[in-house]
Amino acid sequence: MKKFVFVYYGKMKHDEMDKETRSKIMNKWKAWFGSFGDKIVDGGNPFADGAQAVTAGGVDAIPEDKWPAKGYTIINAEDMNEATEIAKGCPTFEDDSEGAVRVYEAMPM
Repeated sequence: MKKFVFVYYGKMKHDEMDKETRSKIMNKWKAWFGSFGDKIVDGGNPFADGAQAVTAGGVDAIPEDKWPAKGYTIINAEDMNEATEIAKGCPTFEDDSEGAVRVYEAMPM
C-alpha cells in the first residue's frame, strides 16, 4: 500500500455556517470517511484561517483570493487511481461550488 494525502480547497468557511448546516456537512463527511475507513491513516483536520507562506524572501499571509488549503486527510491506497476514485466521493463537491481535492502520493523516505 502507498500513502496519499488529500488536500482540500474551497471558498466555504466553516465558521460562517449556522449550526444546522455545519451538522449536516459533518454528517456527510463522516459517511464519506465510513465508506473507506479501513484506508484512513490520519483523518486529518480542517485548517484555521491565517495561513502563512514562508519563502526565502520572508513570511507573508496567504490571502483568501489565493485559494488557501482548507484541510487534509491521509489514506492508504494501492495506487493513484484508487486514491482519486476515493477522492471523487468527497462531500466538498456537494457543499462548495469551488471545492476541490488535490491528491498527492507521499513518497517513502
